[in-house]
Amino acid sequence: MSAAMPYRKLGNSGLSVSVFSFGSWISFAKQLQVEDAQACIKYAFDQGVNFFDNAEVYAHGLSEDFMAQAFQRLGLQRNEYILTSKFFWGIENRINFKNTLNRKYLTQAIDGSLKRLKTDFIDVIYCHRYDPETPIHEIVMTMSQAISDGKALYWGTSEWPAQAIEQAYDFAVAHGLHRPIVEQPQYNLLFKNKVEQEFSSLYAKMKLGLTTWSPLASGALTGKYRQGIPENSRASMPSLSWIKEEIEQPDNRNKVEKLYELSKKSGISMTHLALGWCALNPHVSTVIIGASRLEQLKENLKTISLLGQIAEFKEDLDQIN
Repeated sequence: MSAAMPYRKLGNSGLSVSVFSFGSWISFAKQLQVEDAQACIKYAFDQGVNFFDNAEVYAHGLSEDFMAQAFQRLGLQRNEYILTSKFFWGIENRINFKNTLNRKYLTQAIDGSLKRLKTDFIDVIYCHRYDPETPIHEIVMTMSQAISDGKALYWGTSEWPAQAIEQAYDFAVAHGLHRPIVEQPQYNLLFKNKVEQEFSSLYAKMKLGLTTWSPLASGALTGKYRQGIPENSRASMPSLSWIKEEIEQPDNRNKVEKLYELSKKSGISMTHLALGWCALNPHVSTVIIGASRLEQLKENLKTISLLGQIAEFKEDLDQIN
């Protein structure tokens, strides 16, 4: 019998989210077709996962469509899961609809996602990147309006600088608007600074929640790239050349080797140590994991039953620098 999934509040809200969640970035429509995506969602849901992460730009809209089909085929009710999407990059190659957070784009993009996701509302909507060319008041008012209109329940940001998050929060508070409650940053043993340093003042001020992505640094922390880049891996994809560059950085390679040594010492796999370390941060509401196959998802979710053991090595993990 598997260990029970822990739940935490999503930032300064009453919404309980599973400590591990399932995301569709890269995998849906590229590595997973609808049937495989459905199998992964069912397994995740059966293990207690209730938070499912998506974005308008993933697979140019197909990822949202796949996720909607999976939920429909599984017969899950809308109140059984939490659904998210993110907006910034755009999927239309036209002025005002690419790399922006202007009101026109956001309003129509949210409507587009609602149609693809086949739902009346999205639980959490994010501004997928910061847009310094759109005034902060326009962004906050538009996201707040989406909640007032019933199209979303909460809103947040992804990969925003702390200063911009604070400006958005302050504007919302000053004008009685719906406040951003969550940020979605990359967070793993190779990328710590944003979560552990840059955002530190926001945890106390606004109880900022985190839905972190890439806990395994796109596979680097599993150890599978220690001897090179395997074919058909994410790092081998031409469109993801930045992953290969990050993996091959000497500093990152050194951190991976330190994790490898700790794995041998502890008897816990590199994957489980890396995932567990992210989940042990109390500021993290949920750790988003992805999978290119069901077996990978099953292995990753075994981390739930190992959190107690991993906690014994947290100080060692913290010292991987």
